[in-house]
Amino acid sequence: MTQPTALDLPQVEPLPEGTAKFFAICEEKLGLVPNVLRSYAHNIEKLNAFSALYNDLMLGESGLSKLEREMIAVAVSSVNRCFYCLVAHGAAVRELSGRPELGEALVMNYRVAELTPRERAMLDFAVKMTENSVNMAEADRQGLRDVGLSEADIWDVAAVASFFNMTNKMASAVDMQPNAEYHAQAR
Repeated sequence: MTQPTALDLPQVEPLPEGTAKFFAICEEKLGLVPNVLRSYAHNIEKLNAFSALYNDLMLGESGLSKLEREMIAVAVSSVNRCFYCLVAHGAAVRELSGRPELGEALVMNYRVAELTPRERAMLDFAVKMTENSVNMAEADRQGLRDVGLSEADIWDVAAVASFFNMTNKMASAVDMQPNAEYHAQAR
């Protein structure tokens, strides 16, 4: 007998018009509705809050590229061993970079990846935040400035890392499983 997962929560039926439209857009653009969204669909207010923050951090205006934000997501998720995010965001890194080996390296150990000094500094910062946030210091922020990041960019690195620390813990706590389609993407 299989154990219940986050997808087994009762869903709001029928979905509100805005949510149904959002899911249709996901299906059109991604070819699927990410299971994280389906998991949150038991509570539309929480789904909307989660989606708004995700969209702002990952898709909104930023001095960080979409790829850089996805790389942060994977490096943080690797430390936290979040199966859902490693599969889903590892696929995004493979696709956005056009380098499947980059996605694989970040999933396993970002330190073995071929990275620019800027990327390395961002991932070092995000991983230190994840592993030892109490010891973050001005030197860590200065390291990001030294590779050209602005104060707003530093905020964005920290915000993306913080978001994935939260979502990693949530995904693990409720046994959120990635969509099977992610496994074969951009390989």
